[in-house]
This record gives sequence, structure tokens and C-alpha cells, in this order.
Amino acid sequence: MASKPKVYHFEEVVKHNETKDCWLIISGKVYDVSAFMEDHPGGSEVLLGATGKDATNDYEDVGHSESAKELMAKYAIGDIDASTVPKKRTYIPPKQAPYNPDKTSDFVINILQFLVPLLILGLAFAIRQFSKKE
Repeated sequence: MASKPKVYHFEEVVKHNETKDCWLIISGKVYDVSAFMEDHPGGSEVLLGATGKDATNDYEDVGHSESAKELMAKYAIGDIDASTVPKKRTYIPPKQAPYNPDKTSDFVINILQFLVPLLILGLAFAIRQFSKKE
């Protein structure tokens, strides 16, 4: 016998609005799409933009394929308590990490911002010293 799906309150679902922790409400169900963020064909920004609200209209407007609809079942974690979903809500943009297309860590970027100018300065100094000796 199948157990009853867990029922979530809207305020609980809204807290999950980041790249590594993203939940969506679609057609009365709650989906944890955190593991799907990098694989989503529209990009993670599309999924993050659908957090904090009932994303049913956003989902339906795109016209997903049957295979996409079947894939959704994998990410379903429960149902939403419809009485807790506000009819109209002020849009709060999701928290997003700074754009980093090549996924380079911030540490590496900071080191390079420091080292590259030093290397250029060192090269200029070496060329100047080399050209003086001749």
C-alpha cells in the first residue's frame, strides 16, 4: 500500500530558492529540482526564476515534451497545501551566484588577478634589464 505523499506549506517551499537547493511548485506538487539544475535545457536561471510561487503557468507555457513530464516524477517530493499558497505575491528575485561561465573557483580568480599583473611587471623589468646590457 502506497504511503500518503508529504504535504508541504508554501512558506517552507519558498525557503528553497538557491542553485544547490531548489524546490518548485507545479500542478499542486512539490519538486526538488536541485540535482537537475545543471541538466535543465533552459539553464538553472529558468528554474530559479520559478521559485517562490506556483510555477504551473510557467511550466505549461513552455510546452514540455512527454519525456520531460515523465522525468518530473523522479523529482517529486510531495504535495503543496493549496490553502497556504497566496493568490498574489510580491516577486522576490532568487539569490543567484555571480555569473561564472567556466566554473572557475573564486580563489583561483583572485589569485590570477594578483599574479597576472605581477608577471607582466616582472616581464617588463626583465626586458628592460636585458636590453640595457647590450
